[in-house]
Amino acid sequence: MKFGIDRLIADPALRQQLAGKRVALVAHPASVTADLTHSLDALAKCPEITLTAAFGPQHGLRGDKQDNMVESPDFTDPQHGIPVFSLYGEVRRPTGQAMGTFDVVLIDLQDLGCRIYTFITTLLYILEAATEHGKEVWVLDRPNPAGRPIEGLTLRAGWESFVGAGPIPMRHGLTMGELGQWFIAHFNLDVKYRVIEMEGYAPDTGPGFGWPQDRVWINPSPNAANVNMARAYAGTVMVEGATLSEGRGTTRPLEIFGAPDIDARAVIAKMHELAPHWLSGCTLRDIWFEPTFHKHVGMLCAGVHIHAEGPGYDNAAFKPWRLQALAFKAIRALYPDYPIWRGKDFKYEYTDDVLAIDVINGGPALREWVDNPEATAADLDAITLPDEQAWAEERRPFLLY
Repeated sequence: MKFGIDRLIADPALRQQLAGKRVALVAHPASVTADLTHSLDALAKCPEITLTAAFGPQHGLRGDKQDNMVESPDFTDPQHGIPVFSLYGEVRRPTGQAMGTFDVVLIDLQDLGCRIYTFITTLLYILEAATEHGKEVWVLDRPNPAGRPIEGLTLRAGWESFVGAGPIPMRHGLTMGELGQWFIAHFNLDVKYRVIEMEGYAPDTGPGFGWPQDRVWINPSPNAANVNMARAYAGTVMVEGATLSEGRGTTRPLEIFGAPDIDARAVIAKMHELAPHWLSGCTLRDIWFEPTFHKHVGMLCAGVHIHAEGPGYDNAAFKPWRLQALAFKAIRALYPDYPIWRGKDFKYEYTDDVLAIDVINGGPALREWVDNPEATAADLDAITLPDEQAWAEERRPFLLY
């Protein structure tokens, strides 16, 4: 299997189409070739390619910013002597000055297949800026490690944010290249766009279901440590809007959740009681952990580890968004007065006067379902399944693989 960057590096005819043009790269630490050379270094070695700028998304080109909402500065790359513009610092959208440094921008970002992962919003912002400034955009495509499954409510109008680029469900099941095509069509963008497609990508084939078994996983962001996290993330990311720990400050962030004042075994038992069919395709294991930083720092937490790997994993059956919603529901049932949600004083991704859990879900429906003691699993399915079915049809014209 070849990723987009590997095809570009290996194909002189493709590289020749960049000859004589000023080229910029959008990248992070996981932007590497098959032999683990960073894409910036690999492209710099190509005689046809003149690199004039680079851009870093959230967590930075170097991936050095550990937590959310920690901004990265602009800097000059010491090896290549080109400016590196931060798209998660003083600005989220590339400035006119930055857009003036190139003719073609190559986007080589490993995504997780989840609406809230901000690299897809950065993709949209670059497409919009390229439309305004008459620039060309190439996406060097990479796998969606969560594969093709679709899950979650579609973001509602008025809930757009840096973690909500448009009316997309939580798990969209597209690659970055495919999603770029959808953005262009949905937002009616007039931009010269090209996808350097992968060779041999098989998102419906096991055991990888989107992630090739012979490819090294490198964290695209500091807390995206493995494929299990990527699969679970569409659910566990919701814990960022909760008072529970999502495992930041441990070695398995966003694969686990818990708190000092819950009984994890009781939570798992209640989940099985309320909606056992939502727990298919994975294994839940009760654990103990003590975060070294972030929520509940230094406190012993009872928690749950989601294992979306190994013999118990079923790609088609696994429902991380429903699983995490069910965990909230179980906690609400066991502890009716438990303060699950972080308050409006927590300004999530630069939003104001709204609950983080609602920003994450693109509306209040998930939280309202959790907090309604009469609401059942069937009630959440009733509002979610139509969204998922509509997205399956809407994305169909943009599938490349």
